[in-house]
Amino acid sequence: MKRLKEALALILILSLSVTSGVYATTIDDIKKQKQETQKQLDKANEDISELTEVRKGITDEIQQIDDDLVEVMTSISILEDEISDIEAEIEVKKVELKDAIEVMNAQYEAMKARIKFMYEKGDATYAQLLFESKTMGDLVNKAEYIDEMYTYDRQKLDEFIAAKEAVEAAKIALEEKQEELETAHYELEEEKNELNTLLNEKKEEAEDYDNQIAKAKQEAAAYKAQIKQQNNQIRKLEEEARRKAEEERRKAEEARKKAEEASKSDSSSSSSNESKKEEAASVVSSSNGSAKGKDIANYACKFIGNPYVAGGTSLTDGADCSGFTMSVYQAFGYSLPRSSTAQRSAGTGVTYAEAQPGDILCYAGHVAIYIGNGQIVHASTPSSGIKIGSATYREILAVRRIAD
Repeated sequence: MKRLKEALALILILSLSVTSGVYATTIDDIKKQKQETQKQLDKANEDISELTEVRKGITDEIQQIDDDLVEVMTSISILEDEISDIEAEIEVKKVELKDAIEVMNAQYEAMKARIKFMYEKGDATYAQLLFESKTMGDLVNKAEYIDEMYTYDRQKLDEFIAAKEAVEAAKIALEEKQEELETAHYELEEEKNELNTLLNEKKEEAEDYDNQIAKAKQEAAAYKAQIKQQNNQIRKLEEEARRKAEEERRKAEEARKKAEEASKSDSSSSSSNESKKEEAASVVSSSNGSAKGKDIANYACKFIGNPYVAGGTSLTDGADCSGFTMSVYQAFGYSLPRSSTAQRSAGTGVTYAEAQPGDILCYAGHVAIYIGNGQIVHASTPSSGIKIGSATYREILAVRRIAD
């Protein structure tokens, strides 16, 4: 309704303008009016073209955001499966730990019962047992039996303690891995929320451009109607002022040629500027050396031990995984995307076998900087911070080379 009112008001204004032009007595006057109308029409068409181009760009951005969302959702699904597997393993270890403790307690109770029995009987009973031996062999066997009983109890107790400690250690390791996966899951959820917010903003922006395009088309239609009426006026007066009209056309042609010459001059200047930009980009590209990656890796390692902070980008006060890689490369003049999912498309892809110091290793919901020899430096979890780890501690989804 609002756009309809705006269109009706615009048509009314243009109609009044055209009506006032009917009383013009010369072709020159009408042509001047037409030129102004044509400029307005050209401006409206330029607006339509520019708005349509921008709208197309927004459509491409929306498509890219949709693609990123699909990739993020896929990573979230992978992480949720990993978390589910880890939780199942933890439950198994809890049962194993409970069973080990029960067996150890049973063995301990049996040992206490035997000790209590021996204590109540007294050492004389065992001495009598030995003295009643009929032969030396029988004596030796009974002595060995008593000694083996003590040894057996001690050995079984040590074995069950070792088993209990092994199960506890495995459970702790699984819980640490679970924490890391849950941290990555949290980051992906945050990234998904940001993408959804951005997607809604882009859709609103697209709708606004649709409204502007519709309004510009209404203006163009009104200007075309006005030009058509002005052409009719010109044809009516053309016989009366043919010579004057011819002179006006000549002037208009000269003005058009001048405009074309000026346009060509501007185009040439723009082309020269683009050429200079390409030359500058080529110089920057050729300045990168093979040692750059090692410099980046060495620089990243300076921050080992610094804290992990969700959403952070500070190498000293705290950063998350993608904030850490982004800030490290920023120190060397490289601009990386903010999220771990987007960084998976940065630079050039190589295989893990080709990985070199300074390359970015990408996992589901996580990124790290490769430092060589199968090791990475990364912002891991809130409890471990920035640390050194094994590059293959999880499945590697991509290896990206930023600096040649």
